[in-house]
Amino acid sequence: MKKWLYFIVPFAMLIVFTFFYLTHAKEAAEKERVREERIALEKKQEEERKAAIEEQARLDAAKRTAEREAAAAAKEAERIAQWQAEGLEIQKATDEYNAEADKLAKQISALEVQLDTLNKKKEATNAAVLALSKKVEQARIDKRNAELEIQRKTELMIRRVENSSLTKMPVPVTTRR
Repeated sequence: MKKWLYFIVPFAMLIVFTFFYLTHAKEAAEKERVREERIALEKKQEEERKAAIEEQARLDAAKRTAEREAAAAAKEAERIAQWQAEGLEIQKATDEYNAEADKLAKQISALEVQLDTLNKKKEATNAAVLALSKKVEQARIDKRNAELEIQRKTELMIRRVENSSLTKMPVPVTTRR
């Protein structure tokens, strides 16, 4: 009997082990299935979360890109508006300066005409002054000549009178007595 014990005890233990093993294997398989389902669910949730995050990131990137493009467009529009405003300001200043230059050119031409007129008047006045100076000098010369002529005639008369017998005193006649 002792030999049978060597077979029965391990066989009984094998049956007990098999019972526990199968029970545990079913529980382990069930736990493994639940764990795999949970992992699959977590993985699915993680993928959905990643997809949501990626979608949110794409939306944020698109939003930021749109904002950047809008800001760039606004800056460009502002730059163009500023460029046009400066262009208009420059054009306005140019028009004002051109108008002022035209006005000054007209004023210059008017002043040149006035200067030309004044120069002609000055030349005419100078010619008149020279003519009058010439007349005055001629009158002085004529006066001097007339005075000299008067002096000459006076001297001639004085000589004639001196030479004339009428002007001489008669010689006194003295009687001798």
